[in-house]
Amino acid sequence: MATNLAIDDKLLEEARIVGKHATKKAVVNEALAEYIQRRKQAEIINLFHSVEYDPDYDYKIQRKKQ
Repeated sequence: MATNLAIDDKLLEEARIVGKHATKKAVVNEALAEYIQRRKQAEIINLFHSVEYDPDYDYKIQRKKQ
């Protein structure tokens, strides 16, 4: 999909050099992938606060059954 974006050339070039990418397209694709990954990780972290744990659960019981 062809897209026209107004991206700061200095930032794009610095990202290309730091990331050791050959093309601007590679920089943008990796940046988008990292953005998505970080957002998904943030969602997972938020889920940890919504999980209810059974206070009576004893994980050590499973060890004794062997």
